[in-house]
Amino acid sequence: MSDTNYLSWPFFEGHHDTLARTLDAWATSHISQAHGHDVDAECKALVKTLGAAGWLKYAVGGSAYGGASDVIDTRSICLIRETLARHSGLADFAFAMQGLGSGAISLAGTEDQKQGYLGRVARGEAIAAFALSEPDAGSDVAAMQCSARVEGDYAILNGSKTWISNGGIADFYVVFARSGEAPGARGISAFIVDSNTPGFEIAERIDVIAPHPLATLRFTECRIPLSQRVGAGGEGFKVAMRTLDVFRTSVAAASLGFARRAMDEALHRASTRKMFNQTLADFQLTQAKLAQMATTIDSSALLTYRAAWQRDQGKSVTREAAMAKMSATEGAQQVIDAAVQIWGGMGVVSGHIVERLYREIRSLRIYEGATEVQQLIIARELLKDTPAPRLS
Repeated sequence: MSDTNYLSWPFFEGHHDTLARTLDAWATSHISQAHGHDVDAECKALVKTLGAAGWLKYAVGGSAYGGASDVIDTRSICLIRETLARHSGLADFAFAMQGLGSGAISLAGTEDQKQGYLGRVARGEAIAAFALSEPDAGSDVAAMQCSARVEGDYAILNGSKTWISNGGIADFYVVFARSGEAPGARGISAFIVDSNTPGFEIAERIDVIAPHPLATLRFTECRIPLSQRVGAGGEGFKVAMRTLDVFRTSVAAASLGFARRAMDEALHRASTRKMFNQTLADFQLTQAKLAQMATTIDSSALLTYRAAWQRDQGKSVTREAAMAKMSATEGAQQVIDAAVQIWGGMGVVSGHIVERLYREIRSLRIYEGATEVQQLIIARELLKDTPAPRLS
């Protein structure tokens, strides 16, 4: 296991330390870094494995519905994502999407919805997906065009969603659509759409540099009972933002996991690679690079676990989560790039650990709010709290 001094930080309680160490030992025996060619099958198997071992219960809110506690503990999901990411990017993905995909139900679902879906998610018996992005509405959620018109006791969905993780393998999708209660973001609602619902189809599978199940979804006169709406009509944007507030910080934690693994690999290479009658680690240039990598990791970890701790105290974390996500993802990219450089030619060999990490980290700087969006969020929060100047 990587450096664990951070587990003694005051952000954590005793059970967090136990959780991280127990999961690390379990993952060492049950999770492989190497992936085969059938990513769909591997992802499905990982969900079942994580569910059977009891790890997915941390991604679900409500002990009555299979969750580890009545509310999602942000520090726990962050520690789990960091640990899984250090072992396998796909394992981290499988865990994270069970949480993100069912998060809206945990936060705003009805009793029937929670009883019908959350227990299966926690046991790894149903795969969840979060369907928010569209071809022309990614960071600008309010620009979405997928529509939901109400007819009696049904909502009729038309339109498309894209960049949907778990697209093609999910058993259900939480879909956000424009329902028209008000202009802009106030006229969006959320619906649970089972994968076998008539009028729903997978329009296209998307291949990316770090393979995981990803797809474009299409809805054509897709009839959804209003009992499948999550939250009240017009509250979908609020539900989506609440869900992202929980899991955005965990993206930073996954980045930390990738960065810590890269650091471990860089230290190993630097201390064993012979060059000019000494090791690579004996060169001051290498030492300076390692020092910068370690400092970047710790600074990102402090921001990440501050945001997680603050949310677990019931406080707003809009600014803090954005800072953590921006710092950790950008920092991990730098750390991993440095690890590739230390490994030299081996670092760009397809399938090598640092080469896989290089591909894994790139998308985290984009999804769940690109770095540029996080900058806007941070600035907006700062300006909101800044009093207007007095005019003399």
